Order: sequence, then C-alpha cells, then structure tokens
Amino acid sequence: MARIVKAEEYTARRNEILDAVLRLVYSKGYEKMTIQDILDQLHMSKGAFYHYFDSKADVLEALVERMVVEQVEPLLLSVVQDPHLTALEKLQRYFDTAVRWKTSEKALMLQLLSVWYSDENALARQKMLSLMVRHVTPLFMEIINQGTREGTFTVPYPEYASQVIINLVQPLGDTFAQMILSEEAMHDHALQKAETLVAAYNDAMERILGAPKGSIHLMDAGALKEWFPPKDTLQEASMFASTNL
Repeated sequence: MARIVKAEEYTARRNEILDAVLRLVYSKGYEKMTIQDILDQLHMSKGAFYHYFDSKADVLEALVERMVVEQVEPLLLSVVQDPHLTALEKLQRYFDTAVRWKTSEKALMLQLLSVWYSDENALARQKMLSLMVRHVTPLFMEIINQGTREGTFTVPYPEYASQVIINLVQPLGDTFAQMILSEEAMHDHALQKAETLVAAYNDAMERILGAPKGSIHLMDAGALKEWFPPKDTLQEASMFASTNL
C-alpha cells in the first residue's frame, strides 16, 4: 500500500509541474520560459524539480506526450474500436470528432493561437507533431488495414501512409491558424480559400489511400463557416462584443 501511495503522490506532483509548465508555455512561450519560472510558480526547490525531470527539454516532451496520450489518442481509439463502423466511416468519424471538439472550444482556441504559433513555441509544435506520429500512427494503420481488407483503400505501405496522412493534415491546421492570425479570416475571400484548401487536402488524402473520389471530408461547410464566417457576420459579432465589454 505504501508503495502505491508513493507512486500516486509522485504522479500527482509530476502533473502539477506539467500543469505549471503548460501555463507558462501559453503565457511566455517555451523558449522564454526558464526552470526558475517553474520553480517560482510552484514554490519548489531546484533539487525537488530535478527529482521529477532532468531538464527543460525533458519537461516539454513529457507535457506534449501527456496531451497526446490524454486527449488525442483516446479520441481516435474510441473510433477505431467501434465494431459497427467501416474503415471509411471510422476515418470520417475521427475527423468530424476532432473538428467538433476544436469548434466547441473556439473561444479558447482563438486566445491560444497567437501564443502557440509564436516563434518561441516552434520547438513545442515540432515535439507535438513527432509524438502524434509515434502514438497515432498505429491507430491509423488499423483503419487503413481494415479499409484494405474491405476493398475501400489500396495502400501497399500502411505504416508510411499513416505517417504521411498525419504530416499532411497538420499543415492544413497551420495554414488556417496563419490565416486567422493575419486577420485574413476577416476578408470576404477567406471562406472560399478555406473551402478550396480543404478540397485539395481531401483529394490528396483520397489519392494516398486509393479511396473513392469524394469519400473523405476533413471539414464540412458548416465547420468552415464557424471559423471563417461571412464578413457581415463578423462585423455583427464585433459590434455585439463591443457593446458587452
């Protein structure tokens, strides 16, 4: 029992450190954050910190891995394990669920975009992508293998196809983020550009998987309008916000 308690205390304290680091990454950026900042947040000694982590880089890797394991992996796992879905349905269900989750947290996402995509967090973003590839590739492989058995996909190298898909989808999110951060989302042509981008990525993914044309949709029209609404809608929202400050 004593060993279990100690293990639970160790895990809890480690998570406290990771929570503090996450706040600092959002408020200062990874590059500007120092170990002393972490110690100050937690009123912790340097010796105590090094009991849990070897370095600042070690903390970042643990933080990103926790995000992938606790948020991204379960999202895909619940879809992969559904015995009633075809491979194509599983792939679509995953994309739909991910988009709905981000849209439901839109206010928070918009607040964090400028921080997450700052130069200071470039390493954190790269770490996230690397861990996504490592954790999510086996699950995408299951979907691809199922699709191959069902005759929906034609994929000679499922593992590499999975990695290509993950590396393909990430830049689309980056492009959308850059459009929003540059206020391009305020322009009339933003929705049309977003729709064209999604159509191009849909086509690329279908070609990678050998899937039927028009069978994959990374984002539907409704979700795109949530992120890139018509200009008059944006103006109305802006006026509403200004009257409620």
